[in-house]
Amino acid sequence: MTVDYRSDTVTKPTAGMLEAMMNAPVGDDVFGEDTSINNLEKKAADLFGMEAGLFCPSGTMTNQIAIKCHTQPGDEVICDYDAHIYQYEGGGIAFNAGASVRLLSGDRGRITAAQVQAAINPEDVHRANTSLVCLENTSNRGGGSCYDWNDILSIREVCVQHDLAFHLDGARLFNALVAKNETPLQYGQTFDSISICLSKSLGCPVGSLLLGTASFIKKARRIRKVFGGGMRQAGFLAAAGIYALDNHIERLQQDHDHAQQIAQTISSKSFVAKLLPVETNIIIFELHDSSGAPAFVARLKEHNILAYAIAPNRVRLVVHLDITPSMVAHTIDVLNKL
Repeated sequence: MTVDYRSDTVTKPTAGMLEAMMNAPVGDDVFGEDTSINNLEKKAADLFGMEAGLFCPSGTMTNQIAIKCHTQPGDEVICDYDAHIYQYEGGGIAFNAGASVRLLSGDRGRITAAQVQAAINPEDVHRANTSLVCLENTSNRGGGSCYDWNDILSIREVCVQHDLAFHLDGARLFNALVAKNETPLQYGQTFDSISICLSKSLGCPVGSLLLGTASFIKKARRIRKVFGGGMRQAGFLAAAGIYALDNHIERLQQDHDHAQQIAQTISSKSFVAKLLPVETNIIIFELHDSSGAPAFVARLKEHNILAYAIAPNRVRLVVHLDITPSMVAHTIDVLNKL
């Protein structure tokens, strides 16, 4: 038995999901004729109370399309230093949109309205034009941290006052919804665009969705084509997304509970210098050994537990739907023996 905590992207489709994929009606999506994709896009848009959706291969693509839609070359994007769009998308903001980035030092990936307000450039030909604010909820590098809803509303107000677009990287948004008892409609009414991943906590093999107004998604569809993201009979993948939205949201609480159980053990270990607060399905902890994370991960691997060293002294574990109670018990037993 191998227990894989490297990411929630490592999941395999469930039996029910595979059946839905095998029976999916498909067509040519570039011609707008794939019934399953059309149904998924509408289902997700309706869920968030938004006008339209766009199915893409990855969350990186949905984020990058959104950034390009909202900006012009030479503009500036405001986000946290640890944001996925900056840390893990290959410099795409510069390469794809020709925009620069104003990085903020938030609290576990979460920035404030006051920080955003202070980061907006004055109207000056010497300065980049601030045009977009991006949040990430939950924050990956923040240990699955969730924004407080009132903080999001405060940032939204700053964006409205300064005519800035407001985008959400919601790769793990459903984890936040479950943890904070919030609704998709709240987010759809607040953000100009939202990216949600189907291939992370929801357990799909491939895919993300970009949501927004009908005119925004029309522009995004053209950019997806330019990025090489136009797929053909991808309804087999979209069917997995429909199944996940119907069946895999409420069960996220189990992942959160498993993460809490593991975190409780980690917090008691002498080799742990710091454990980030665990709010959802991500556990990040620092070791006293400033360069010991790779060696620690290697020791876990000897016990068939896979983890990820995200920094020389930081280890990340991500719980997902393929992690069973017996796997959690095995993990706790191994940690107690280290």
